[in-house]
Amino acid sequence: MRYLGEQEVEDIAMGAAVMASGGGGNPYVGILIAKQCVADNGPIPLLTLDELPDDARVAVSMGLGAPTVLVEKVPAGPEPVYALEALEREVGHTFDALIPSEAGGWNSLHPMLPAAQRHIPLLDADGMGRAFPGIQQDTFTLNGVSTNPFIIADEKGNCTVLTTINNDWTEEIGREITTACGGQVTTLASPMSGEKMKTSVVVGTVDYAQKLGRIIRTATDADNPERFFLGESGAFRFFKGKITDVLRETRDGFNFGRVTLEGIGEDKGKKAVVEFQNENIYAEVYGEIVATVPDLICLVDSETFVPITTENLKYGKRALVVGLPCDAAWRTPRG
Repeated sequence: MRYLGEQEVEDIAMGAAVMASGGGGNPYVGILIAKQCVADNGPIPLLTLDELPDDARVAVSMGLGAPTVLVEKVPAGPEPVYALEALEREVGHTFDALIPSEAGGWNSLHPMLPAAQRHIPLLDADGMGRAFPGIQQDTFTLNGVSTNPFIIADEKGNCTVLTTINNDWTEEIGREITTACGGQVTTLASPMSGEKMKTSVVVGTVDYAQKLGRIIRTATDADNPERFFLGESGAFRFFKGKITDVLRETRDGFNFGRVTLEGIGEDKGKKAVVEFQNENIYAEVYGEIVATVPDLICLVDSETFVPITTENLKYGKRALVVGLPCDAAWRTPRG
């Protein structure tokens, strides 16, 4: 076990926002909330999977909704505890640890709130190794873990308990409830044993996010910051350019859109396009697709390497388009 303080939380948020491929929630919002949580409750314990007993009781904690909404509809604070208490009432027991649903500047930090407030450890794992827009698009679903009971809580205290016939229906119904609650909610779901969890997650994602965040924090001190960032992170460089157009709409609880970049430096004269639905779906350079899901397509600031989430895409911003390989689970036929 080790403990996550304010610097660790900040590094995790930055690194997880790279892994999130443009989605996963705004890292700045996540950092502010998680740092306050650490200040109020002390450092947050982080467990490796080996440290958790097989008979432990585990649940998945996440924010759900369109990332654009999160910037203005900032969580009030008690929603994660509302959801955790509702899940405990539904299943009739407390939980020994919580897991992030996905990598993201908000969703990697989300379980830290109930974990810190209830003194429950966080696990060094998640259900994607990146971020995907759908509730059912995770390694828990790949391994037969039901979302049931699925708890949705908002800042007003409204709590919904979903029991669905499969995880696809959880996405369909849950997304409608999320829209009715203002486009951004807290959820607790997928209660499982420690034994089942160990065969159903992407291992080590919190540590990996912290490593990426540390690379971003120290890159500008290097003699060649871009080479340092790419070399240390292992990211593939696809394009460097200036954002010239952003088409974006919030619809059905998602951000949909595309961003266009005109090349600068060695990419001058070329054009790149990235299509997204919360997360970046594919990247196209000079009319040729260079990367698609399930691999990770990320836009980072060309000077600071801070990740640019889809809700923060703005005209004139200089960005690097880079890629990271997805977890092996997504290269299986079922994945």
